[in-house]
Amino acid sequence: MKNVLFDMHPSEKQAEFLLSKAKYTAYGGARGGGKSWALRYKLLLLCLRYAGIRTVIIRRTFPELRENHARALYELAVKTGLATYSETHKVFEFINGSVIKLGYLDSESDLLQYQGQEFDIIALDEATQLHERAFAVLAACLRGANDFPKRMYLTCNPGGVGHGWVKRLFIDRNFREGECPEDYRFIPALVYDNQALMSANPDYVRQLEMLPDELKRAWLYGEWDVFAGQFFTEFDEHVHAADIVLPKRAERYCTLDYGLDMLAALFIAVDEDGRAYVYDEIYESGLIVSEAAKKIRAKSTEEMLFIAPADLWSRQKDSGKSIAELFAEGGVYLTKITPNRVSGWLALKEWLKKDENGRAMLTIDRKCKNILRTLPLLMHDPHRQGDAATEPHEITHAPDALRYFASFRTCAAKREEAKTFMRGKMKNF
Repeated sequence: MKNVLFDMHPSEKQAEFLLSKAKYTAYGGARGGGKSWALRYKLLLLCLRYAGIRTVIIRRTFPELRENHARALYELAVKTGLATYSETHKVFEFINGSVIKLGYLDSESDLLQYQGQEFDIIALDEATQLHERAFAVLAACLRGANDFPKRMYLTCNPGGVGHGWVKRLFIDRNFREGECPEDYRFIPALVYDNQALMSANPDYVRQLEMLPDELKRAWLYGEWDVFAGQFFTEFDEHVHAADIVLPKRAERYCTLDYGLDMLAALFIAVDEDGRAYVYDEIYESGLIVSEAAKKIRAKSTEEMLFIAPADLWSRQKDSGKSIAELFAEGGVYLTKITPNRVSGWLALKEWLKKDENGRAMLTIDRKCKNILRTLPLLMHDPHRQGDAATEPHEITHAPDALRYFASFRTCAAKREEAKTFMRGKMKNF
């Protein structure tokens, strides 16, 4: 054990991570904060402290795991005589019966291998590369009939498909029913906290400092509101979110993206200057069409125009009716558009663009939490230029609904006719 710990000199933030006993501890935020080192030593110390404890370290792909952890763990545990390694089972087994299993999670099928397994400690390296469903399934594997601690340790940087759920839990601390705030702890670390790296590779720090502004904010300073790959870099909550007072004269629209997995409906008013205000929303899953129509009607106005994509006009095999027909039966008469994804996103970017006065043509009421949450999380599609990624799917519904609005040729509210008196008679211009 002395051989292993002889060169162990954690930074202040690494020591804070090593001592954390929260059920879920996330560490990092910026690049170069010493995340991988801290995660390896945390598992190593736990295995030496608790004889027979079962731990697993997971990354998206096994080649990444081998490069970042397997080789280092081999040096620390196998070459020091503390453990043996089975290449077949991808397991380090310590002489006291503790284990560190190596795992990967690149697809839904990979996730199935963990269902039903039990671990005392789960370590997720680069957790923002994993979907929230993976986190939920793995969290259910924290169990066992023993007295060992049951914890999950995560390292993370802004960006990636898991950016949203990591930010929600550990940065925004926006908890859902059943999630206990005291279970979640975030320990931020910057490259400047990692004196070992600063001394050994000062060029790495200079490279981060020379990055373009958006990447520098995410990778050097660990800012979670701007991250690599963000599709709507135009979005600025200080500009686009407000407590809206609706204009007296406005054209009203409801734009919706519907599926049984999610109804995302946005209610938008356009004033006399052509400015748009997203003033209400519906974001709910599991609704059949009649239920969705009822909820939409409850928030709609008499002359509201309902915008929906053309795929809702496809006839259903079971009833022979289209979803649009079913909405009509529920009193919601949809206007069909056939939106092009790239053109629609470009149009939405125009709505979000700030003018010379720092004002945008589109504003979102602060109570519309789901569109405000999901819009800045969209990432670029790596395979199609100009398009937004369709994963993680949960965050695409509300932005798609807003894209349909941007694709539609909306009209500004009509101005009240100017009036004047001429020769004792009122004339309209």
